Amino acid sequence: MEILKVILFAVAVLAVGIFGMAVRIVFLKGGKFVNTHVGGNKYLKRQKIHCAQTQDKMEQRDAWREVKFKNATIASDIKVGK
Repeated sequence: MEILKVILFAVAVLAVGIFGMAVRIVFLKGGKFVNTHVGGNKYLKRQKIHCAQTQDKMEQRDAWREVKFKNATIASDIKVGK
């Protein structure tokens, strides 16, 4: 019987939490959840801090550019116009 009380208490606490989050969305004009993602934080943007996925994409792009330019050669023996 004690476990049933604990489960009911946990369900009640979860219900209050979900209702509290729903109030912000349903009852406030233009209500939405706050953007807690790293990319949505203006202070982190100022410091040029990005999420892990964005940082990985940037590093992949930079590595690809480095490889492309290392293999580039200048052909000086090509005759212009022929």
